[in-house]
Amino acid sequence: MTPDRDGETGESRLRGASASLVAGAVRDRDPLPGTRGFAGLLASPPASEDDADDPVLVRDVLGRQPLFVEADATDPTDPDAWSFDRGCLRDPDPVPAGSVVSATETGRRWSLPTFPASDPEPARAAVDDAIETALSDLAVEDAATSSGRLAVAFSGGVDSALIASAVPDVPCYVAGFEGCHDVAAAREAAAAMDRDLRTVELTHDDLRRAIPEIAAATGRRNPMDLNIAVPLYLTAEAAAADGIERLTVGQGADELFGGYSKVVDPANDHRVEADTVRGARDETVRTLPRQLERDVLTLRAAGVEPVAPLLDDRVVDAALRLPGDLLATADERKVALRRAATGRVPESVRTADKKAVQYGTYVSREIDRLARQNGFKRRMDDHVGQYVDALLEGHAV
Repeated sequence: MTPDRDGETGESRLRGASASLVAGAVRDRDPLPGTRGFAGLLASPPASEDDADDPVLVRDVLGRQPLFVEADATDPTDPDAWSFDRGCLRDPDPVPAGSVVSATETGRRWSLPTFPASDPEPARAAVDDAIETALSDLAVEDAATSSGRLAVAFSGGVDSALIASAVPDVPCYVAGFEGCHDVAAAREAAAAMDRDLRTVELTHDDLRRAIPEIAAATGRRNPMDLNIAVPLYLTAEAAAADGIERLTVGQGADELFGGYSKVVDPANDHRVEADTVRGARDETVRTLPRQLERDVLTLRAAGVEPVAPLLDDRVVDAALRLPGDLLATADERKVALRRAATGRVPESVRTADKKAVQYGTYVSREIDRLARQNGFKRRMDDHVGQYVDALLEGHAV
């Protein structure tokens, strides 16, 4: 079944799903009802003993659709008190992921499920089926839209290559500075897959221009968020200039499938509190709402609507049931995802190493270089953060 993704619908003003589907999820307290996320105003919530008939704001369990309310709003459901765009509000607060908010109460309706680990073979088969279905849906959606409106953000890693395999005729985009890992990897993968790759060569002028625009759209000023958002923004901006309206991204793959090094041996890694692979993976999944708010707002500010097939509810459900040895081992990360990619992408791409986007594109390195060129030396406390503040205030170049 193809999930119901109507976008913004009538007076309900919902994004990501129809009012009837979301109403059912509210009624049944179903955190994964078969969408890629939803948010907005549900004008007619389902009547039950626990629910009033007043309109409610809703946001899905992983926060895949950003939603904001005025911090001091008496009635957050008032049309002037909430928005999908934080820039439309005077003092925006994000609606917590998994929440239902009304004029009378705010409460978490959905929590991320905690499943016991499935046996390896059924778990792997469930992931294969979920990914196959999610990618088939993407292909159907592409076929149903006008030619030239969809593209793939393509780093050459298994995540973006797997997504690209579902839509073989759409262009792929990669951004980075000359000589960076992501551009080289994307070129090799695109050649192996016989894909049209469009390279966005970044400059310092691009960084100086993009940072204030991203900060305005996201409200984020810290260097880590900006290092990640800048290559996304500049990739999407180039795609939008070519007439692309929807950009597919691999968000969620590392979190759901054990892509981070800190998941491999968590008992001996200070970056996580858990002492098991599954527990450490669950910690990283819980970081998604804040990350996705940044990424979605960044991509929309650049002029495209993000599409994240690997954050489909069915993929999330299957991934959360994986045993630890199908997530990460000492020899391999994203084990189940890479196995699902067998036969879909070339072997060299399926097994390729991946760098975090801020390092693989050299964006982090070059923002650091700009900071030092403007007198913010590494011996200074948070020298890049000080440079960003100066840039946003118009006192740096």
